[in-house]
Amino acid sequence: MPASIRKLVTFVEEVRREMDRPIEPPTRRAAAIAVIANPFAGRYVEDLTPLMEIGEELGALLTQRAVDALGIEGTAAESYGKAAAVGENGELEHAAAILHPKMGTPVRKVLGKGAALIPSAKKRCGLGGVLDVPLGHKDAAYVRSHFDAMEVRVPDAPRPDEILVAIVVTDSGRPLPRVGGLTKAEIKGEDGLR
Repeated sequence: MPASIRKLVTFVEEVRREMDRPIEPPTRRAAAIAVIANPFAGRYVEDLTPLMEIGEELGALLTQRAVDALGIEGTAAESYGKAAAVGENGELEHAAAILHPKMGTPVRKVLGKGAALIPSAKKRCGLGGVLDVPLGHKDAAYVRSHFDAMEVRVPDAPRPDEILVAIVVTDSGRPLPRVGGLTKAEIKGEDGLR
């Protein structure tokens, strides 16, 4: 079952100054969001396979849109995250079905790698609900400079029978990181942790 997409939204956040200090190069995060019909809104369904397939479809589509918005090759992306919000007639398991079983593979394919787990969040909300998309380095979960989140919202979504699905990709970590831990230069990229 292909996703029934009502709306696609893509935006880029670029930080050029932090604490009155210039950020060179600027840190950039891109969010790509799909607002889709929830085929199981308002009813319990045991087999959520169609939503898992939608997750696979949206993983490729949204990741490519985020990378394109940053104007980089997928392999140049540094961190990623995913999130979904179901409208009031949906259940959290609908969001989980989209985000978890099949979405990761196409995300990693667009990015050319991604050994670390993709941070994720899910919630139920009404129109204009805020969704915080957690972020982590794509190849090494212990890189603290990339622990972050990006707030996204679509003013007219999700409607009661919709799901808002977001993928965020960055070309860098937080501006002015200084809490220690593993650095980008120290990544081995073997186990998704270091």
